[in-house]
Amino acid sequence: MVSREHKKAALHEKLQLLRSITNSHSQLNKASIIVDASKYIEELKQKVERLNQDISTVENSIHPNPISHHIPMQVTVERLVKGFSINVFSEKSCQGLLVSILEVFEELGLNVIEARVSCTDCFQLQAIGEIEEEGEEAIDAQSVKEAVAQAIKSWSQSGEQD
Repeated sequence: MVSREHKKAALHEKLQLLRSITNSHSQLNKASIIVDASKYIEELKQKVERLNQDISTVENSIHPNPISHHIPMQVTVERLVKGFSINVFSEKSCQGLLVSILEVFEELGLNVIEARVSCTDCFQLQAIGEIEEEGEEAIDAQSVKEAVAQAIKSWSQSGEQD
């Protein structure tokens, strides 16, 4: 009898955990929580698919010719309340790339509020850019991403990566 109650309590605990992870607003109804969890998993799959498409698009825009010197880059941009979170990653060190990206931020009117950069074994930039108030409506995450991708492409073509 104790074993059955332990199993029931463990199931209840796992359902509560699943409910909190998936942000389910359902009552503790097993079916509702499981339906919400499956919807959440589908949303995550769609996000992964979109991110993979974005990575592919950026890589193709940076290196349209597969014969050319290929340095795979990952660029993600997310809209924040008053700006953007920008992440750029390459498995190789990219001397001079940071300057190119920062110049684009300046052209876009993005003020770097916070940034972490690594340029040693790999190139990694995590930055929070705030928009100057008058330009707030004119710029979106896709525009920022395209501008960063163009900066990477220009840097790559200039031969600075060698």
